[in-house]
Amino acid sequence: MDFPPLAWQGLVVLVVFGVSLLIATYSTYAERVIAAFLQDRVGPDRAGPFGLAQPLADAVKLFTKEEFFPAGANRALFVFGPCLAMITALMSSAVIPFGNVLQFGDNIIHLQGIEINVGMLYVFGMVSLGVYGIMIGGWASNNKFSLLGAIRAASQNISYEIAMGLALIAVLMISNTLSLREITFQQASDAPFVWNDIFNWNVMKQPLGFIIFIVCAFAETNRTPFDLPECETELIGGYHTEYSSMKMGLYLFAEYINVFVASAVMSVLYFGGFNFPFQYELRNWLVSSQGLELVTAQNIITILGVVGLFAKIFSFIFFFMWVRWTLPRFRYDQLMRLGWTILIPLAIFNILLTGGLITFGVIK
Repeated sequence: MDFPPLAWQGLVVLVVFGVSLLIATYSTYAERVIAAFLQDRVGPDRAGPFGLAQPLADAVKLFTKEEFFPAGANRALFVFGPCLAMITALMSSAVIPFGNVLQFGDNIIHLQGIEINVGMLYVFGMVSLGVYGIMIGGWASNNKFSLLGAIRAASQNISYEIAMGLALIAVLMISNTLSLREITFQQASDAPFVWNDIFNWNVMKQPLGFIIFIVCAFAETNRTPFDLPECETELIGGYHTEYSSMKMGLYLFAEYINVFVASAVMSVLYFGGFNFPFQYELRNWLVSSQGLELVTAQNIITILGVVGLFAKIFSFIFFFMWVRWTLPRFRYDQLMRLGWTILIPLAIFNILLTGGLITFGVIK
């Protein structure tokens, strides 16, 4: 039975949102397990086998905790803040290409919620709007510590978005497009050697840009060592000090979804997205040696590409958590100095270097 293309894409959007929520949910479990491993202690092991039901227990706890509104708080904005943070985090994943296409008869399914030719600008726009959720929540709490956390979040995000945008410009100079899907396709290679596949990834052409981008990603997601908006040693709990129940849960979920989205964007921009070595050779082998139809072989390659992309994403998520439980938190002046006096000049230098290499034909 043939379904309208819009129905298929609507289903893909729902799946993307569902996967984002599921990964965010179990990222909380992974955070605890990795922290326990790095600190040589027992992690979650009571709720379900190996503690796998711990995220469900946390959800029940958050939903059933007492609602709390501080005296003097703006009740409407107090609720709107975490909702905005969650909505913008979920919307950021809509333009990420999680795979190529699946074809079943006349039905062609693009494994991407929405394909627009300015996909990277869309992600930046959603990330920029996300900070409003933190700012509104901190201001509406009527708490000076929450307000300080909100101010820190705003200045931190603005500062590091500049360096991140400049790092992205160097990638755009090579790809000449803002479409994440097109950037992914440009990193594919049909050369018969694994190193040709990997050297076609943008991380090989933009190593400095990638380092700048990943450092800024830590700051944009408010992860340690850049978690100054919620610095408990200085601000009690920062922008979400006054929050309880599921409103607090929305802020926590938004942070983990942002980590997932940042990992996916870095995988697409710098590590080939859903491309993997020998994908074309494997497809041709399935057709010639195994007697599969080209459409079936391509579907298999697409599914393997999705698995490969999520392997890259989970590697980055692990790196985010590894760094959190390894490095100490920066002072606020150190954080701002790093952004303005080191990363931004480095990003400008990277643009000039990329322009020179393109001019002389070293990279294309």
